[in-house]
Amino acid sequence: MDDLRKIDLNLLLTLHALLSEKHVTRAALRLHRSQPAVSHSLALLRDHFHDPLLIRKNGKMTLSARAHTLLPQLEASLLGLNNLLAPAEFDPSTVKRRFRLAMSDYAARILLPPLVAHLRENAPGLDLAISQASREMMLAQLEEGEVDLALGVFPDVGDELQAETLFSERFICLADRRFLPASGNLTREEWLAKPHVQLAAKPDAVDEIEKTLLAQGLSRHICIALPHWSAAVNLLVGTDLVLTIASRAVVPEECHKAICRFEPPLHIPGFNFEQAWHTRKNGDPAHQWLRRAIRDCCQSLNHSFGAE
Repeated sequence: MDDLRKIDLNLLLTLHALLSEKHVTRAALRLHRSQPAVSHSLALLRDHFHDPLLIRKNGKMTLSARAHTLLPQLEASLLGLNNLLAPAEFDPSTVKRRFRLAMSDYAARILLPPLVAHLRENAPGLDLAISQASREMMLAQLEEGEVDLALGVFPDVGDELQAETLFSERFICLADRRFLPASGNLTREEWLAKPHVQLAAKPDAVDEIEKTLLAQGLSRHICIALPHWSAAVNLLVGTDLVLTIASRAVVPEECHKAICRFEPPLHIPGFNFEQAWHTRKNGDPAHQWLRRAIRDCCQSLNHSFGAE
């Protein structure tokens, strides 16, 4: 315990914010402190640990090797202290927390409205900071402690992470009916010959659709690749473009009247939509409650859309 007497415990909270945000100004905002005060704390922490902790590289701050090892230990220790001081039973109505969630445009479209309504009613002191990234980046952010929870498709999360399936999803196709046969459908050959819109966090991504085509020795022409589902749907009107998209991403009533919905002319396996987190969050009552809230909201979505 002697080492604890050598440091102000508030500095550990500052250290956690600095290592999580990798940015002095963002850490200051998170802590509701001034930037000079957090800079001064960083200098004290560097002196205490005899390590730079944050290193400028390629124009941005990254963690030192020592900081990488400190972050998971620090999170576990702070969580333990928080649980020690917390009431015997977790009360969401009194919690004051900010969670960092990573999710795609698709997840934000279908999940955020019911989740935010649920939080405002049951946990108004629980704030969310939403970011968007590729699935690989989301998993890396969970490993590094940059986000608390990720929502998406995670076939392999590794040993330190956990994932829970929230619902199963399937693919549908959308196109302007004026550029389709009278039947409103396409054969496989016609579908492959069409110019396609691809929804992907980054260009040239190999998603579930591309994997299916590659496995069958097929290919399609990606005319437009972008990460925004709403913009993708709007591109279809008045063009010969085809969009293959997760079924819950589009509400028919919100589409232009020219947009036709039809089944893909080849079998594209569906996917499980999941929430993923680091195992060090398992004992956090607020994190447990948030995961349960997300699970409940997704169950409500299943009822709204019908079982897929």
